[in-house]
Amino acid sequence: MTLTDLIDDAALFSLEHQLHLVDVLGEHDWHADLRAPRLEFIGPEKTLVCERFHLLGTAAPGPRSWLWAWANSSGFPEELTRLSAELRAHGERLGIPELTRAEIPFAELPKNPEHPVQVAFLFAEAAKALSGCWTFYTGEVSGGTRVAFLMEHPDFMLPAPEPARTMRVIQQALADLPLSNHRRALSSYAALRGFQQQTTPDGNGLILTGPGFDVRADFNDQGLITHLNLTAHPGQ
Repeated sequence: MTLTDLIDDAALFSLEHQLHLVDVLGEHDWHADLRAPRLEFIGPEKTLVCERFHLLGTAAPGPRSWLWAWANSSGFPEELTRLSAELRAHGERLGIPELTRAEIPFAELPKNPEHPVQVAFLFAEAAKALSGCWTFYTGEVSGGTRVAFLMEHPDFMLPAPEPARTMRVIQQALADLPLSNHRRALSSYAALRGFQQQTTPDGNGLILTGPGFDVRADFNDQGLITHLNLTAHPGQ
């Protein structure tokens, strides 16, 4: 198991949660009280308050490094940093050094991320895959440093799967995310979203079956998607 594997495992299910978060929050400002603890998302029509969230760490442009919350000397409440410490234990068990070292330079991460937002995203993806907490938020705190949270709130739960949304998630993931193995990422998404999945008769593809639709993906020898097709089954 590697950090790259975790990122592929989380990618599509994570993306769907982030798209849903955008729908829920809309245009907004944010404010965090880490002592309360309390996260507020303040929009023109409503304020959403999240009181259950987890501080993962910070990505800083000065030292160009990620610092885990469990290693931060700022004295954050233990309840906020507990999940990051649990990820450290997972890293020790799985042999993933990026989860066990207190501080990791950007240059040592997969895909060579240049920006703190990209780094916060990578570690959030790994955290999602191991924790089962799927909604992520990052905000700038000072001098370009990005803080990363995982959050829990009833409004962040996904609605039932729907054909067009499912295709959008897959297509956007292929276009925008730093995936290494499309087959692994798609199979993981199917398992997490509750889709049935089966290998095509020729062994070169996967068929995902959701409520009223099938998605077929064909792969090349490198595990990359070469063809994607949606078949809807109205009335099922």
